Amino acid sequence: MLLRKLVPSVCGQSKLLLPGARRHFWGWLNAVFNKVDYQRIEAVGPDRAASEWLLRCGALVRYQGSQKWQQDYNALPTGSLGKYKIEAIDATDSCIMYRGFDYLDGLEHVTEIKLQMCIYIQDQCLQRLSETKNLQQSLLQLKIISCGNVTDKGIIALHKLRNLEYLYLSDLPGIREKETTAQVLQQALPNLQLELDLE
Repeated sequence: MLLRKLVPSVCGQSKLLLPGARRHFWGWLNAVFNKVDYQRIEAVGPDRAASEWLLRCGALVRYQGSQKWQQDYNALPTGSLGKYKIEAIDATDSCIMYRGFDYLDGLEHVTEIKLQMCIYIQDQCLQRLSETKNLQQSLLQLKIISCGNVTDKGIIALHKLRNLEYLYLSDLPGIREKETTAQVLQQALPNLQLELDLE
């Protein structure tokens, strides 16, 4: 009885919410999904914990020795601790954000990362990515596509990924000085194949 009275009044108030209120709720929820659980990393290992984080945020992972992309959180493989090593991350349209990047610290086998249409990826994220010691050694390919908060500063920060062989940049409106940025990267990483699809 009380619930019947309460529901219409709450539902009626939803019309009074500001237009961006729903967006704020999703932003809050995405921040919760990105909260790092250090005890979980310790308990299940960095690759399993990172897999859980990435899938929870809508990204995909591929493990060493597999061609299949893992996309179902509930179907994550089980086995001995450390059996499945993340080799590739496809974060297309995911909600990964800077807050969760500590999950990347223990990953030693990631060779490919794709960041496409990631609304929370910004320069600070790319700076953090490039400062991750294991990724400085293992990461060979990086694609950044349609991430509107990325600027020249974030792209230049990638120069610390010393083994990066291929970088693809597309639809990044925050890149204003593409020739200068490309030149800085090429000087820092002479073996880098840089592919630009920028206006």
